[in-house]
Amino acid sequence: MAANQLATVQAFLQGHPTVKFIPPSSAEFTTAREVWNGSRPDKPLAIVQPQSSEDVATLIKFVKSNAIPFSIRAGGHNLEGRALVQDALLIDIRALNSVTVADDRQSARVGGGTLQGEVVKRLWSEGVATATGTIPHVGYFGWASYGGYGPFSSKWGLGVDQIIGATVVDPNGSLVKIGANDAVLKGIRGAGGVFGVIVDVTIKVYPAPSLLAGPIIFDTSDITKSYTDVNTAYNNLLDTETLPPQLTLQRVTFNSPRGLAFAFLFAWSGTEDELQEGQKWSEKISSLGPAKMNMVKPTTIPEWISGAGAHVPRVVYGSSRTYNVSSITPEVAEAIGSNLAHLPADAGAMFSLHQVRGPSATPQVHTSVFEPREPHFMLEILGYSVTPEKQSDSEAWAETFAADVEAAASSSGVLLPTSYVSVYSAAHSDSANEWVKKVYGDSTDELRALKATFDPENVFKFTVPSLE
Repeated sequence: MAANQLATVQAFLQGHPTVKFIPPSSAEFTTAREVWNGSRPDKPLAIVQPQSSEDVATLIKFVKSNAIPFSIRAGGHNLEGRALVQDALLIDIRALNSVTVADDRQSARVGGGTLQGEVVKRLWSEGVATATGTIPHVGYFGWASYGGYGPFSSKWGLGVDQIIGATVVDPNGSLVKIGANDAVLKGIRGAGGVFGVIVDVTIKVYPAPSLLAGPIIFDTSDITKSYTDVNTAYNNLLDTETLPPQLTLQRVTFNSPRGLAFAFLFAWSGTEDELQEGQKWSEKISSLGPAKMNMVKPTTIPEWISGAGAHVPRVVYGSSRTYNVSSITPEVAEAIGSNLAHLPADAGAMFSLHQVRGPSATPQVHTSVFEPREPHFMLEILGYSVTPEKQSDSEAWAETFAADVEAAASSSGVLLPTSYVSVYSAAHSDSANEWVKKVYGDSTDELRALKATFDPENVFKFTVPSLE
């Protein structure tokens, strides 16, 4: 059957020369199918690379009328590699990578295949910026539409809060404009492309800020003590001072070329006149524990993201775990620190902690299905390896880490019922329905209803999340 479908695709594309066709026999196939999680075993039927929105629309009409299974690849950074589906045609939209700033300089239109590094560079060249993550080779739309934690979330909100419109190829292969008052936009804000192929998205932009950013690196000779002591000092700081909206902090632990690194990624975005205040906050964070190095300095958003992304491998093997907690209690910090002491010596194994506050923690019940809106910390336990041979070691570490954190958070009453879709893994034992409910909470029924209305035949079934 697959051979017949492949022949059908090839014959159809002879009349559509603008769509690049990469069959499994092509020398390009292995590279073209590569996604961030290299442990995904699925082999697509073939890969097609449309060069325009019209090409995408043509392809959706074709695959639907010929009952050919398909999946969509944009950035390809899904942590489980789910852009790849066995024997399904992979529609790779990375050629749709335009960034156009509106004349009023309050919004921009971003192609559905644009990577974050491309977005920040092009916006910065126009003197504007928007909320992004810290990894340049992540697809912008996938990051933003599933929530979008990042270094500007305390100032401008999450990535999902920036989306004000989209152009979608619907299940019939029609190009549909989704505006601010369209009910489907609420579903796109939080559930990504479950309704169709997002060929472009319109987002909010802001005047480019002055930026102070960089890692503040703490001593790791005793990582358990260092992590718990710094956490205690940070909690004491939160008890006595209010963090300014210009400041966003992310705690990370990873293997650097110089060994184990525990750092606060510091990002202060404000006016030129506010940089002195930002420097004072850099010193406050540095004083939380024995800091080995404070690398916070004036920089630009493109430079900052490029530097941060250099520590993330391009291909890994493994799986992830995630939890949301209302606070990092001493018990949770102890569980984190003791597991970091056993972090595999592998560039793919990492831990990250995001804090959600300010505009990111503002309820958006009428505008988004993204559920976790209370102030919280989101934990990313990344059990990956840069080689398949070490995958099981990293996954075993992540599994133990997750169990310890869950037990500590539950016993101290800070474990929240929600999880972050971009990190939540099939490694959890939940059923498909439990998985969706865990991520979307009270918005689950509304999301399913929107999907049933816009895509009643579930043409776009190989999506994250799966709503079957």
